Amino acid sequence: MSKFFDALETRDPDEREASLMARLPQQIAHAKHYSAYFAQALAAVDAASVNSRAALAKLPVLRKHALIELQKQQKPFGGLTATPLSGLGRIFSSPGPIYDPEGRAADWWRFARSLYAAGFKAGELVHNTFSYHFTPAGFMVEGGAQKIGCCVFPAGTGQTEMQVAAIADLRPIAYVGTPSFLKIIIDKADELKADISSLKRAVVSGEALFPAQKTLFAERDIACFQAYGTADLGLIAYETEAREGLLLEEELLLEIVRPGTGDPVAAGEVGEVVITTFNPDYPLIRFGTGDMSAVLPGISPCGRTNTRIKGWLGRADQTTKVKGMFVHPEQVAAVVKRHAEILKARLVVTNPDTSDSMTLRCEVPAATSKDLATAIAASIRDITKLRGEVELVAGGSLPNDGKVIEDARKYD
Repeated sequence: MSKFFDALETRDPDEREASLMARLPQQIAHAKHYSAYFAQALAAVDAASVNSRAALAKLPVLRKHALIELQKQQKPFGGLTATPLSGLGRIFSSPGPIYDPEGRAADWWRFARSLYAAGFKAGELVHNTFSYHFTPAGFMVEGGAQKIGCCVFPAGTGQTEMQVAAIADLRPIAYVGTPSFLKIIIDKADELKADISSLKRAVVSGEALFPAQKTLFAERDIACFQAYGTADLGLIAYETEAREGLLLEEELLLEIVRPGTGDPVAAGEVGEVVITTFNPDYPLIRFGTGDMSAVLPGISPCGRTNTRIKGWLGRADQTTKVKGMFVHPEQVAAVVKRHAEILKARLVVTNPDTSDSMTLRCEVPAATSKDLATAIAASIRDITKLRGEVELVAGGSLPNDGKVIEDARKYD
């Protein structure tokens, strides 16, 4: 068994980047031609000219929360798909509701790479506890496992005693599902004195993996790996034996942007994960996941050369209600754009004396006019319709956590 899933994983980074940029204009053209939404959204865009990250960054970001309204207007997919129903295999529903398509290609969600990196092998039995109802998670993993050559037991969720019995009887090597449910299964097996020691590997997703869970799984001799994906994109990134961040999937183009904008952040800075996919059925261009992360520098010690991200670092939608009115990250971005002196900004909401108060902390160069704070305060009122204080701070003073709005109010 080769250490790597395929040769794509060990390409020279420059070769990978050149390949992505060469394919990008083709995917833009494909989306414009076959997707009603992108035909309109990118009507003024010359697809051939979108052959660099700088050109891509000029295109609008389509954020996940916008899908709900788009799909209400044009059912079922908001005009985003490039393949008719006759060419699709399944339709799923996520909370919202948001409807997601699945094409007919093998491992359509590209999950095989993450399972292979975790050591899953052909001929092994995989106990799949992701749901097979409404949402695509169960089928995402099953498609990847079958591409590797694994056999899958479609356990789904719940019915813990039956899960334990099936593991004890069938002796699967691998588990896929949430880390919390794996712990529940282990606890129930202990209670029932059932032998589930056949489990040696796990790929977990859907929620945070806590240190106590990692310790428990290691004590049970289960090598546990994390995978990060969404119902719209499938696998985005995955953990390897190096345990240093998550490797980006080979068929995706990643950007990290400042929340509320489409502007890429500096290398290493926390921001929103924005993905462009080369999926021909569902060609999402600059899709804002709403998840926060940051790029890790350097190459993974595991030998794979793709970009690494830190993993999930929170949500990008930091909309906050102040004095009964919503304040959005996009509004903070609009204030920043009015004042070229602002390097970075963070709106801090507090409630001294139980009354809401806003302060926009702005990183600015040392030599800055004293009148700038007054001008920024006027912009805050104009854009948010609320009063806000302004605090000018030195560059590098604000935390690198991707927060544009910090709700620091206390209620006790």
